[in-house]
Amino acid sequence: MIAISLFLDHCEKTQLREILLKKKNIWLVLLLFAGLSLFGQGGKKMTREAYVKTYSDLAMKEMARVGIPASITLAQGCLESGNGNSTLAVKGNNHFGIKCHDWTGKKVYHDDDKKNECFRSYRSAYDSYKDHSAFLSTRGRYASLFELNPHDYRGWAKGLKKAGYATANNYAALLVKIIEENELFRYDLQVLEGDLAGNFEKGEEAKKPSHGYPTTREVLLNNKIEYVLTLAGDTPESLRDELDLYKNELFKYNDLYQGIKLKAGQIIYLQPKRRKAAVGNELHKVEDGQTMYEISQKYGVKLKHLYRYNRMMEGEQPIEGSDVYLRKKKREPLLKLEPTEEQPEEEMKFKFDG
Repeated sequence: MIAISLFLDHCEKTQLREILLKKKNIWLVLLLFAGLSLFGQGGKKMTREAYVKTYSDLAMKEMARVGIPASITLAQGCLESGNGNSTLAVKGNNHFGIKCHDWTGKKVYHDDDKKNECFRSYRSAYDSYKDHSAFLSTRGRYASLFELNPHDYRGWAKGLKKAGYATANNYAALLVKIIEENELFRYDLQVLEGDLAGNFEKGEEAKKPSHGYPTTREVLLNNKIEYVLTLAGDTPESLRDELDLYKNELFKYNDLYQGIKLKAGQIIYLQPKRRKAAVGNELHKVEDGQTMYEISQKYGVKLKHLYRYNRMMEGEQPIEGSDVYLRKKKREPLLKLEPTEEQPEEEMKFKFDG
């Protein structure tokens, strides 16, 4: 390597170009570039220990923000990126092997299951970690994982494999092995105990509040889901920018539609709602004019599950004074007030809908 260094030091650019163009020096050229390649690597590949140390704070921040165990995020990062040394990680800052799918950003191509497949490319590892959170939290096939205990890394590992994140038959076992050999579960406990160091990537995540969002407003908790209350003038877009969220996260988490106007004091969840209400909240007595959406937000339960539990069609609203089931499906069919063909509309009678 000393010889190559001296060679470069004593060659002018024009001289080097002439040497490279001469066919008789082809072996010298090959030797030169082989040596430069080795020199560039310098034996400085990132170790697993170094990878975990570098990205553990970022994984904990994402756990606090979205709910994916830090241990799982780190284990996937280690496995998918080869501890940060893979071609995808080096060329495209892609630490989780996420393919293009509906991606509209920059791309990088690499041989995987098929030749020259399209993968997402990011500006930084930070963006890769954020997109990993969005990828898992906004796709229905991973929804059941967010119902697990936040420290159930084994359940998450099995769930990721079952949902088709990777094709390897031993994918779950590999993740669990990485977690347990490196005690990555310690980072989950650190988040759950509220002990975030706050040492995130320089220039991007410095001095974050303990809840992990770049905002001074209070972040509250309901049904183990983080949320904020809207202030006058808030919009989904302004909240997204303030909280550093992805474009459609708030819309998906809160069953919102484009163009909606928010009211002051409205609950806006920053993480996916749950399949069930918290233990102890079995039923809700419907108040005058109350909608299923309002009940969904009140208890942090996904709207589609509330409709399913109560044997209702999407868009239907409950009758005042009736009970809405929040944790399990009601046994009897829904009792609704509807007109029949035999009677005028003003004369109503109860009818059972199967």
